[in-house]
Amino acid sequence: MLSQSYPLSGPVSGAGDRRPDGLSRDIHVARGRSRRIVQAAAAGVIAFGWLSLLAGCSRDAGHPVLALHGETMGTTYSIQVVEAPPGRSPEALQQRIDDLLEQVNALMSTYRPDSQLSRFNADRASDWFPVSPELAEVVSLAQQISRVSGGAFDVTVGPLVDLWGFGPEVKPDRLPAQEAIDAALATTGYGHLSVRERPAALRKALPGLHVDLSAIAKGYGVDRVAELLESEGLVDYLVEIGGELRGRGRNGHGEPWRIAVERPDAASRSVFRVVALRDVGMATSGDYRNFFELDGRRYSHSIDPSTGWPVTHALASVTVLDPRCARADALATALLVLGPEAGPALARSLAVAALFISREADGYRAEATEAFEAYVATADAPDP
Repeated sequence: MLSQSYPLSGPVSGAGDRRPDGLSRDIHVARGRSRRIVQAAAAGVIAFGWLSLLAGCSRDAGHPVLALHGETMGTTYSIQVVEAPPGRSPEALQQRIDDLLEQVNALMSTYRPDSQLSRFNADRASDWFPVSPELAEVVSLAQQISRVSGGAFDVTVGPLVDLWGFGPEVKPDRLPAQEAIDAALATTGYGHLSVRERPAALRKALPGLHVDLSAIAKGYGVDRVAELLESEGLVDYLVEIGGELRGRGRNGHGEPWRIAVERPDAASRSVFRVVALRDVGMATSGDYRNFFELDGRRYSHSIDPSTGWPVTHALASVTVLDPRCARADALATALLVLGPEAGPALARSLAVAALFISREADGYRAEATEAFEAYVATADAPDP
């Protein structure tokens, strides 16, 4: 879908609802509620203070903005480009974007049996399995985040996700037995996965090892689209796929792109904090929209890969800023799993720009790393 728009404010980043297809692996249960794979970044976008004007309207409100919208990876994408050069075909640009995202799906979807990743998952041999350089790149980054987080991020936890009812099956009406959890744990573990970049290949040490890139693929898709735009000479843009974002330059009013971090409240959607996005990627992971309740207790989609159980700490939301949206995507998930103490500690040790929002008896408590506050101060500062 194409339109000319003049955005008055940016989207809200937080936990959202998406369709049960593609890479997101969401299951829509009821209005305002979805249940989702643990390692997905749990970030969505809701319209907030948004005004779109059809092509042909006055440009007095700011520079014209080309808005492109579509579907990919089981979710939606939204792209805004400020002052696209005259004569450039919006339809041709969108076709290039759609073709690029289709390539990512063809490599990394777990819903397509013929995707490269699905074929690797189906192969039970322990030999090197040739893959594309792009797939090897994403798995390599995922493994890096797994190592630095001590396994809090793990792209092999699919069996545990399914066991707890956050996969494509209907949620169970009882908790899984510890014996079933132990059996699923025995088939997971990032240490059983190897990646080689030259020549590009993957290898599994367990025949039944299954890789799911839901928690990083959307961020990777954002990065690829941003690179495509820059290759076209477009330097003022905002790219969003399923809530993961990357912005560069200025919006139609000559100001930084402003993104609202969502308050982690399952009952409503409201703004917690607004962040100026300038030349950086952004991802939010939260536990407040993807969960189920049983016997009065909430079970989050965020599963600790070391125990096989949903996390029970008070950390509700983590937002990460990083030049690579894929890295922000994976780190947000890892830091959420680690919790309100280990998460900020790791973020500070890695100089990660992160915002943590925890539940307290009287509301919410926010904690930002020094790198996050430094970035926000720089992004909000006027140009020299």
